[in-house]
Parts: sequence; structure tokens; C-alpha cells
Amino acid sequence: MLSRQLSRRTTRLLRCGYSTSSTFKTAIETAEKIVSPPSPSKFQDPFSIVSHEMSNLAKSIANLIGSGHPVLNRVSSYYFEAEGKNVRPLIVLILSKALSKIPVEQRNRIEIDTFDVTEQSLFKGTPSSQNSTIAGKSIDDSLSPLAILHGINPKVILDPLSKPMDKLPYIETGILPKQRRLAEIVEMIHTASLLHDDVIDLSDSRRGRPSGNIAFTNKMAVLAGDFLLGRASVAIARLRNPEVIELLSTTIANLVEGEFMQLKNTVLQNGNEDEILNDGSVKTIPQPTGKVPTKLHEYSVQSVDHETNVEAAFEYYLHKTYLKTASLMSKSCRAAAVLSGSQDDVIENCYNFGRNLGLCFQIVDDMLDYTSNEKSIGKPSQADLKLGLATAPILFAWKEEPKLGDLIARKFNQPGDVELARNAVEKYNGLEKTREMATMYCHEALKNLRVLPDSEARSALELLTNSVLTRTN
Repeated sequence: MLSRQLSRRTTRLLRCGYSTSSTFKTAIETAEKIVSPPSPSKFQDPFSIVSHEMSNLAKSIANLIGSGHPVLNRVSSYYFEAEGKNVRPLIVLILSKALSKIPVEQRNRIEIDTFDVTEQSLFKGTPSSQNSTIAGKSIDDSLSPLAILHGINPKVILDPLSKPMDKLPYIETGILPKQRRLAEIVEMIHTASLLHDDVIDLSDSRRGRPSGNIAFTNKMAVLAGDFLLGRASVAIARLRNPEVIELLSTTIANLVEGEFMQLKNTVLQNGNEDEILNDGSVKTIPQPTGKVPTKLHEYSVQSVDHETNVEAAFEYYLHKTYLKTASLMSKSCRAAAVLSGSQDDVIENCYNFGRNLGLCFQIVDDMLDYTSNEKSIGKPSQADLKLGLATAPILFAWKEEPKLGDLIARKFNQPGDVELARNAVEKYNGLEKTREMATMYCHEALKNLRVLPDSEARSALELLTNSVLTRTN
């Protein structure tokens, strides 16, 4: 379903052309009409709507990590010390606040736990037992005895490697405790992926300072990322909602699937089973023995028709982008809506909002890789081509210049390939067309928000959505 949706949008983009500055100007004017800027008297920025929760985010996550090993704690918390965008938890928290404006009698898809709301606002209806949460325990209570979880002799005083999670106090903001915990889990999953990605991509900086693999070692960075995912999984289970557990667990698998798609990078074949790795080396992939069924990826084809190849490459790129970036945003937004008790149409629009915003976010990020310097984005700039990644700007150029397919297929690993690709992007207005593609997804995300009641929180989400399109770092 997702692939078909992305394919239809890709086809619409390509057939429309997106090749003139007037088209881009029209798109921007349309965006400005869709959302009126909020009054300065309401709030200065989206962060101010959930400033209390965001200001305590790093501290709360540190409590969730809870390792008794000092070095593991140090590596696991390393990225939380730096000033990051924190876009994902910010979206979850503001969306949760916006969802709270839906009348409580319309949020009866599940029974909201007494641990989630105050007694005054507790829903009193009769929810469907099929979708009910597992009630009776808070998100801070373990499902198994702590002695079993820690694996230590209770008679011996030890600092367990997985400490109990600190209690999460309820604060009357309209955001449920489970939604606050959801925001923390999302940032833990994202940060774990950063630790792993920096090892895979041979990065040397992140958020303006040495990346985890450089500051510590590759092994420590990988293990710390694994530990974060483990602790996030415990917190996911304690949300006690099977649907949310399924959503968040799937995002972890999606991140890995997306990373494997990025390793291959494109639909184009090299003519053999070798894979060109990020460091330029070549790795021969072992052939399957037949004992375990294996299936060639459906995108791993090459047509003699150039237009077909380009369209397939865009579909591959957007699917990879969804898995690596938009899946976490979309499924966390859906999870926030599920926990709010909202009805199916609201849940679906929240999911689509996160998906469209996530695609917009990553497409803009791919564009900034061509235009920003290392200081402004906090990581090595102009790295995608050097890593052999074919993102939207070069794909738009390839649409106009078929010969670029050879460079894309070999992941720009020959001398002069990167320079040729960058010149082609400039010649064929690849960056402008990429921005127009991001604008389309921004518009779609804004439309999804209309299902929510008018509120300061919804206005903040609209402002945040537009700022993703116009950001410079």
C-alpha cells in the first residue's frame, strides 16, 4: 500500500515536471494560504507549547537508561548532552496536546487508564473490550519481578545494570503520562539509530562535536545503541497497549530495513552480486544455499527504458526515506493518537501527518547536504555523494541526463564522479525540484492536521510543519 502511494505521488511529481521557478513560487504562495501565521500573542515558537516537557526530556531519558555501568551510561547519554533538534519528541508532545482538545466523549476507542488522567477527566463510557488497554499498572511498574529483570541475588547489594525506571509524575497539561513516555521512547530509538549510523557511515562529527564512534570506539558506540534499544523496548512494553507496542517495535525493524536499502542505494544493478560499500571497497555477497527461502528485492531491476528506471529509482528512494526517517515519525504520531483514545479517522490522519512530515523532513535534509556547511548542520556536509548515496537532487538531474545512471550505479566511486554529479545537479536545477517535492509533502501534512480541533497546539504543529520546509540546518 505504502509503495503504491509513494509511486503515485512520484509519478505525479515527474509528469508535472517541477522544472520552473514559477511553479515553485506558486507552491509557496499556496502554502502561505493554507496556514495563517499564528498570532505572536499566543506563542513565540512551537517549543513554548510544551516547554516544560522538552526541558526535562534529557533528564527523563537519563533515568530511563538506568545502567549501573559508568562507561555504558557515559556512552549511552553522550548524544543527549548536545543540543539536538529533538523534532520527534517535540512532534509527539504537541500532537498529544492537540489531541486532548477533542472532547473526551469522542475519545472512547480505548479505555483510558486511571494512571493516564486525573479523576475529573477520566472517561466513564464502556469501551470496546477488543481494543482496551491492559489496565491496572502504571508505566513505571514492571510486569515481572525486579529480581528477575535485574538477574542479581537480592541479598547482595549491587548496582544492577538495568535500574528501575524513575516514576513519571502527572502534570496537568493535557498530555497523558503515557504520551510523555512515548516521546522519550521515540528519542531513545532515534538516538540509538544515530549511534549505529555514525559507525556505518564512518562519520567523525555529530551535533557539532566528535561522533560517538570517534569519542569512544566503534564497538562502544554500537553496544550503547543496542542498550538504548533494549531499554526503550522495556519502556514500550510498560505502556501496556498491544497496538502501540506493535507500532513502536515495527519502527525499530523499519530503521534496519531502511539502512539495508541505503547500502544498496539504488535499483540499478552493477551486473554482479558485488556490493560497493560506503568506504569504496567491494564486498562479494555469499549466494543463498536454498535452505532458507530468500527473495530478490522487488526494486532490484533495470529496464531498458530510461523513464521507467528513473521512476523506479524515485520509488526506491522514497520507500527508503520512509523506512529510515518517516516511519518513526508516522508511527509515533499514530501511537500518540491511539493512546488518546481517538477514533480511527483521527488516528489515520495523525499517521499520515507524521509520514508526510517525515518525508518532507528527510527530503529537505538531503537538499541541505548540498547547500549547507558542516558548522551549520553539525555533521559532515556534502557527504551523501561521497558515501555513494543517490538522493532526490541527483535523481532529478538523472531524469534530464541519462548518462548519470552510470555514476549512480557505481556509487560515484571513481575520480571526478562527485564533481560531475554536483555540476549536473546545478545544471538541471536538482535542488529547486527537490524543494518543490518537499513542498508537496508539507502541503499534505498540513491537510492532515485539519482533522484536529482548532487550538494553539494545532497552530504550533502547523508552524512547525512549515518550519521543516524552510529550515537551514
